[in-house]
Amino acid sequence: MAKTVIYWFRNDLRLHDNPALTQACQTADYLVPVYWHNTQQHHTTTYSFVRMGQHRQVFLQQALNDLNEQLQHLGSQLTLLSSASIHSIATLAAQYNTTHIMCEDICAPEEQQQVAALRELGLDVTIIWQSSLYQPDKLPFSVNEVPRVFSQFRQKIEQHATPITPPIATIIACPPLPTHKPEAMCINDLTLLPAVKDARSAFAYADLRFNGGERAALDFAQSYFNSTLPQTYKQTRNGLWGVDYSSKLSPWLASGALSVRYVYQLLQQHEAHYGANDSTYWLWFELLWRDYFRFLHQCYGQQLYRTSGLGNTKIAPFNASVFKKWATGQTGNAWIDAGMRELAATGYLSNRMRQNVASYWLHELVGNWQAGAAWFESVLLDYDVYSNQGNWLYLAGIGTDPRSQRWFNPNKQAQQYDPTGQYQTMWHTP
Repeated sequence: MAKTVIYWFRNDLRLHDNPALTQACQTADYLVPVYWHNTQQHHTTTYSFVRMGQHRQVFLQQALNDLNEQLQHLGSQLTLLSSASIHSIATLAAQYNTTHIMCEDICAPEEQQQVAALRELGLDVTIIWQSSLYQPDKLPFSVNEVPRVFSQFRQKIEQHATPITPPIATIIACPPLPTHKPEAMCINDLTLLPAVKDARSAFAYADLRFNGGERAALDFAQSYFNSTLPQTYKQTRNGLWGVDYSSKLSPWLASGALSVRYVYQLLQQHEAHYGANDSTYWLWFELLWRDYFRFLHQCYGQQLYRTSGLGNTKIAPFNASVFKKWATGQTGNAWIDAGMRELAATGYLSNRMRQNVASYWLHELVGNWQAGAAWFESVLLDYDVYSNQGNWLYLAGIGTDPRSQRWFNPNKQAQQYDPTGQYQTMWHTP
């Protein structure tokens, strides 16, 4: 009997280096590529804003459109399920008379609950871990024994020369769609929201170069590593505006339109051609932080989502009026307000400013860390559940690292990184 498999795209919106999708193609006679869009993300949260703002919505839609076009070139098509319940995937499976679902593994509570819900409905869900640079079973320690301090994690990785699995081949063929096609909303029926244009943006996703799709991601990544920019990354990474101060790969890595293992392969090729130095090492270093937050989720899971995180500190209550001033860039501190205005206007913010605005919210305004994390989730183009949770816990001092607080002096930071006030002038108005 022919086997029909539903492949559920999650944060892996690509055809290159996608082990889960590759395995689905190898085991299925008929393949149904699906993306489930959770409409609850458009509902207003307890903090009075939606979980997925317009910037993220547009960037996601760009990625889905690109993925669908590529699937059509392979004789397939992406089905978009847009609903408030994961049960819509079960309904689609019943219409195709199959119980087989394959997808990537996302080790965060909400995403784990979605898989559990499908299994409770009798579906056979195969999950495959594929979002990290290092594979969990190749680590020099059990994922239940991840070092509580990042530097110790890094040192063990380096001391044991932990291997990185190279990326696998891009999918160039996939099984056909079943001949029976149930009624389901298709990606072609999705109307794109307008991209917000701002000439000051450091990641102008309204431009084709920064389109959310896989093909734009590959073009940009290849262009970056074929240039000399990685050679000076460590010196420029604290820049505040423009395209070239950082790699700008994080939005595509977050959606999975770009594979981290492929990025590392490009980095290796760059080093072979231009040479390795502190800057190319630092690019790997940043990718390692990304992995670290993933493995912390495998180790601690739901504990990372407690109000007190991994600590026992009493957390500040949510103050709506203070939060509004912070989120809209009206705190009265020109340095912080510039960063928050850039974030709201463009969906992007430099790493330096992210640390500053988060620190200001936590320590100057004594803000609730969960509200800050929720705002970043709503607005950031490169929102990643692992890194967002990990970074906010880290800055609030309730993650794994024992230091209690990480406070950035806003006046000192402004003087050091924006001595002429150019950035603050640029974002003087929203």
